[in-house]
Amino acid sequence: MTTPDAAGSLEDFVAGLPKAELHLHLEGTLEPELRMALAARNGVALPHATVEEVRASYRFDSLASFLAVYYPAMDVLRTEQDFTDLAWAYLRRAAAQGVRRAEVFFDPQAHTGRGVPFAVVVDGLWDAVRRAPAELGVDAALVMCFLRDLSAESAMATLESSLPHRDRILGVGLDSDERGNPPVKFAEVFARAREAGYRLTMHCDVDQPGTLEHLRQVLEVIGVDRIDHGSNVVEDPALLAEVVRRGLGLTACPISNGFVTAQMKGPEIAQLLRAGAKVTVNSDDPAYFGGYVAENLVALAQAQGLGRADLVRLARNSFEVAWVDEPTRARYLAELDAYAAAAGVDDA
Repeated sequence: MTTPDAAGSLEDFVAGLPKAELHLHLEGTLEPELRMALAARNGVALPHATVEEVRASYRFDSLASFLAVYYPAMDVLRTEQDFTDLAWAYLRRAAAQGVRRAEVFFDPQAHTGRGVPFAVVVDGLWDAVRRAPAELGVDAALVMCFLRDLSAESAMATLESSLPHRDRILGVGLDSDERGNPPVKFAEVFARAREAGYRLTMHCDVDQPGTLEHLRQVLEVIGVDRIDHGSNVVEDPALLAEVVRRGLGLTACPISNGFVTAQMKGPEIAQLLRAGAKVTVNSDDPAYFGGYVAENLVALAQAQGLGRADLVRLARNSFEVAWVDEPTRARYLAELDAYAAAAGVDDA
C-alpha cells in the first residue's frame, strides 16, 4: 500500500486512496489509441486518420448525442482478444489509481446485435478479470447491462444467454437511453435475474424526463441492490430518506454529468454525502469524458470544497456497497483505515 504524505498534493492523496469503482462501462474505456489499433488489427475502416481526429470526434452535449458516438465506436471489437485488451487496459489504469475492487459493466446486446457471439464477449472480458487480482492487485467482477431502448424480450433473451456463464457474471444492470424506457418495462427481466442469483442495479440518469418516478420504480417495484447515478433523489425527501434507510449505494459520475447536463451535480453529490447516503464516485465512460476515477474525485473535491475526510468517506462508501463477502469488505476497509490514519485523516 502507498503511504500517503499528509502534506502532499490532493492528486497524490486521491491516487493512493484505496477505493472501489462501481460504475464503469468497459466499452466506455475504448481510448482512441486502442480503437485505432483494433481497427487496424481487424481491418475496420474508420472515418478518422489520427488519434487526434478520433478524440476530436468525442464531442456531445446530451445523453442522446453521446450514445450516437458511443455505439458506432464499438465496431472495432470483434474477437476475444479485443475484449481482453479492452478490459486489461482499463484494469491497468484502475490499479494505478488505487482501485482495489472494480465491478464493471458490459453491454452484450451492443455486440451480439452486430454478430459477435455472447461467449466471445464474456470469455474475452473474463480472461482479463481472472488475471487482474494476481497481476494488478485489482479484484474485478462483470456486471451485464441490458440496453433499455431495446425490447424487454431482447433483454430476456440476453439474460437466458447469460445463464451458462453465470459463474462469470455477478449482476445485471440497465443502461442506454432512458427516455420512454422506464424501469418497470424490465420488471419481469429483473425478477428472473434475481431468481438466477444476480445482483441488481439500474441507471437513473441525471435530469431525465420522469426521473423521480423512475427512482420510485427502482425502489418500490424492481427492488434494486444499488442505483447508478440517481443524484436527482435529493429532490424528493421521502425517496432520499428511503435510500438512506436501506443503505443503498448511489454510483455518481461527476465528470460525465457535466457533459450531459448543466453541471457535474456536485452540490447534489455533496448533499447526498452530508445526508448519510452511500454515495460513491466513479468514472462512467472515461475515454469519452476525459477522466478516470481519480480525476473524478479530484474534480468533485475542487468544485465542492471537499476535504480529505470527505474523500475517505466516499471511498468507504464504495467498499461498503460493493458486492463482496464480509471478510473481503473488512480487508478493504482495514486498508483504507490504515491509509487514512497514515495521512492523519479521520472521516468519523
